[in-house]
Amino acid sequence: MKTKLFQELENLAGTFKFDSITSDRKATLQPLVDYIQAKHSNYDEVRLNLICTHNSRRSHLSQVWAQTAAAYYGIKNVFCYSGGTETTALFPVVAETLRQTGFKVQVIAEGSNPVYAIKYSDNEHPVIGFSKNYDNEFNPSQSFVAIMTCSQADGGCPFIAGAEKRIPITFEDPKAFDHTPQQAEKYQERSFQIATEMFYVFSQIK
Repeated sequence: MKTKLFQELENLAGTFKFDSITSDRKATLQPLVDYIQAKHSNYDEVRLNLICTHNSRRSHLSQVWAQTAAAYYGIKNVFCYSGGTETTALFPVVAETLRQTGFKVQVIAEGSNPVYAIKYSDNEHPVIGFSKNYDNEFNPSQSFVAIMTCSQADGGCPFIAGAEKRIPITFEDPKAFDHTPQQAEKYQERSFQIATEMFYVFSQIK
């Protein structure tokens, strides 16, 4: 049973063009498709831990869009997490980008590392977004796949304890455009790329 997303997100999902993803990029995404399919076919829980250096931008966008895509395609028992090789904070522009896209974003704890509740549907549990190390106790300790969303984290983490598999799916960092006139545009662009690719991945699950 597919989850009904907020209407703005439903509308956006209808605009994703999977043929815009190159064959090389689809080959990069295929190991994740295979991992999810194998788990789904065995009625196992699917745990994705999306990892970048600071757990502030790409890993959060990937976590949120992967969880949303799983719900949209009705793939049950998917649990998405994120982490970094160090703890910083979720960059506020990421939260604002998601809000402008149609998510309901609420700050549930203030401070130097705020905690956000990010909802994509009325009746589904929100994604809880805050910066943490990939091995934080909030994340799974075993039976998960580690998805490396930045090359720096991929190179800096030769071993992820407890991961059944490690898959590099790296994205360019929108941080390069922080505090520039292109900031909002570039964050939306990266978010849309990640969304398109995560929806493609879950569209392949039978």
